[in-house]
Amino acid sequence: MRERHIKGGTIQVDHQDGLVRARGVRYGTARRFAVAQPPPAWSGVRDATQPGPACPQRPSRLGWVTGDALKGLTTDENCLVLSVTAPADAHRLPVMVWFHGGAYVAGSGESAKYDPAALARAGNVVVVNVSYRLGIFGYLAPPGVGADNLGLRDQILALRWVQDNIAAFGGDAANVTAFGQSAGAHSVWSLMLSEGAAGLFHRAILQSAPLELDDGRDDMAVAMGSAMAIALAGADPAEASVERLLAAEGAAVVAAQDFGLLGGLAFAPRLGRGPLPAPADVPEAIAAAAARIELLIGYTKDDAAPFVAMDPRVARFNRVPVLGRLAVRAGSATITKQAFSGPAERLAQTWRNHGGRVGTYRFDWTPASAPLGACHCIELPFLFGSPQTWADAPMLGPQRAIDNQLAAEMRTRWAEFAHHGVESLPEPALRFG
Repeated sequence: MRERHIKGGTIQVDHQDGLVRARGVRYGTARRFAVAQPPPAWSGVRDATQPGPACPQRPSRLGWVTGDALKGLTTDENCLVLSVTAPADAHRLPVMVWFHGGAYVAGSGESAKYDPAALARAGNVVVVNVSYRLGIFGYLAPPGVGADNLGLRDQILALRWVQDNIAAFGGDAANVTAFGQSAGAHSVWSLMLSEGAAGLFHRAILQSAPLELDDGRDDMAVAMGSAMAIALAGADPAEASVERLLAAEGAAVVAAQDFGLLGGLAFAPRLGRGPLPAPADVPEAIAAAAARIELLIGYTKDDAAPFVAMDPRVARFNRVPVLGRLAVRAGSATITKQAFSGPAERLAQTWRNHGGRVGTYRFDWTPASAPLGACHCIELPFLFGSPQTWADAPMLGPQRAIDNQLAAEMRTRWAEFAHHGVESLPEPALRFG
């Protein structure tokens, strides 16, 4: 069957190698700085065989770690698209909804690096890759011109699309796992707290989520807004060019660096602004989420290594490579504990305290001769893509190879969690590598 009927109309899909793929499917439409709405219905058959556009963005600060995530993609503000990958014979299969990382300013769910074919095929799951508005377009508009948390609202709209349409691809809307890495994992965390997302997913996997970065965010937003205004120099943000808006976004990121670790996630959903609860109401929201969502949460052993390596105070040691590696290793252990492992362990314990079901993991695999160890993003090639799509990723070391047996194990664990939850885990705390 080359066509699928979804809410609003009919789409043409790819059907090959035992998989059905629908690419670049629009789940929403929005004016600049406005809340998105479902797309209008259409007549005829709409093509869904090509990747959709990514949100306009500045170059990723982690491109030197992962390679080019946007290779082959166009960019466009009209970027509220998703892709579905499903076994051809799917019938009421678990659904896994992927939210990409990129510090809320980079990346796309349409990236070939996030191709979920192996996961869908081996795990017998339906995978949905979501793209959403980023940076100045999606999370912190210039002062006075739009709503905040638009990217988070986009994600909720995508989850509603899944509820309405995933049965057309053999997915079970009553068994949805939201999962993501880095800012994508932070997105899933924000969705767990959002009343508007309650009931839209039932399990969650948080990979290297930068949690506990809320205190001081409102003050940082004020500083970022001032920097945006100066960069725009009186231009109307609603009419300014994309290039000018991205320059203003860059100025805001520079201003955010005065706020320590917060500045590493300068654009992110803000508490106290819909659909997120106020800070005082977060404990109650966590308790409610723990009662309804099974959780798998973890990090990589050297999660912070790329960020430490980029710190100018550390980079100066690179003139002597041995000193540079030692400086990265020492700083990475400290920052990994502060930004990733410590918050993950505390959230897991909070889940248990509320009677929630939770498992944890740590990813330790380290490529030979790779300078950053088991760094941020290192597990992504074990879940998605192919050797070809990750061949430009320096984090994988000179061989650009992964452990295929470990990749099969990881995909199995993720898919089994989507099928059966925490009870599928062979032990409460997993270790990979």
